[in-house]
This record gives sequence, structure tokens and C-alpha cells, in this order.
Amino acid sequence: MTVKPGWTGRFYEDFELGDVYKHPLGRTVTENDNIWFSLLTMNTNQMHFNSLYASQSEFKKPLVVSTLTVAIAVGQSVTDITQNAFANLGWDEIRMTHPVFAGDTLFSESIVLEKRESGSRPHAGIVTVRTRTLNQHGDEVCSFKRTFYVYKRGAEQIEGIFPEGKAPLTLDQE
Repeated sequence: MTVKPGWTGRFYEDFELGDVYKHPLGRTVTENDNIWFSLLTMNTNQMHFNSLYASQSEFKKPLVVSTLTVAIAVGQSVTDITQNAFANLGWDEIRMTHPVFAGDTLFSESIVLEKRESGSRPHAGIVTVRTRTLNQHGDEVCSFKRTFYVYKRGAEQIEGIFPEGKAPLTLDQE
């Protein structure tokens, strides 16, 4: 039996200027997502949870709260760009370019804009990407730049995290 490593994410050395990552998972936003996120973040703007109120607006229905859209975009990008990051350094130029409604399915992609080695952390580098999120029709609904610290391959800080089982995993276990 062979142990095959799972996807461990990209390290500083894997990023190249101009690389584009189409993040693999789409996410359909539900009405419940929008209401719960509004409640969790204490957003009291009725445009996000009151259908009667929203029906009076130009959109005629509730908008998905913009910070939920950004949170989904960031989450979608983790697999490709920040699986091995240990700190976000900033989000810049956040733009909400098209309304998002319950029922929309969001997809995100990122392009590498900059990278440099850290002067204070020899085990890491700093990478900047621009991420954009599209709805199911291809409309860009948001975009932003994101800068983060990411470990270099072999950084001791992330070695040995997966625990060793007290008994080996075998085919005949029940």
C-alpha cells in the first residue's frame, strides 16, 4: 500500500508573475446565507433581509451583502493561493461591480501581480494577487487586490502537523 500525499497548496516558489488560477469551486448563494451573514455581522441594512423594503429599490429584491460576496471570493481562492499563507497583509481596491442576488452562483479567479522574498522572515515570501469574482452569466461582481505572507517550501513551521495514527490504516479495518 502506498501513501499518496494530498494537495498541499502552493508555496512561495510556486508563484510566478502573470499566473492565473481559476479557482475550482463555484458557490451558489442562498437567501439563508445572506440573512445569516447579515445577522452574524450585525448588518442592519434592510436591503439584505427585508423583501418588502428591497422591492421599493431599483433592484426590486434583496441584495446579497457585499462583505459576504468578498468572503466567498477569498474562500474560493484559498485552495490555490493561500493554503500555505500565514498572514494576510492587506486587501486593496475592493470593487463591487455588479449586484449579487440569492440564487447567483459565484466563481473566482486570481492573477499573480507581485512577489518578493521577506526581509524579516527567511522562511516566507510576500505575494500580491488580484482576484475577481464572476456570476453564472460571466458578469464581474467584485474584484480586489490581496497581499499575504506565504511559507516557502520546506519551512519548518509547517512540518509534522499531520498526526501519526496509533494504528496503521489498512484495507481490512472496519
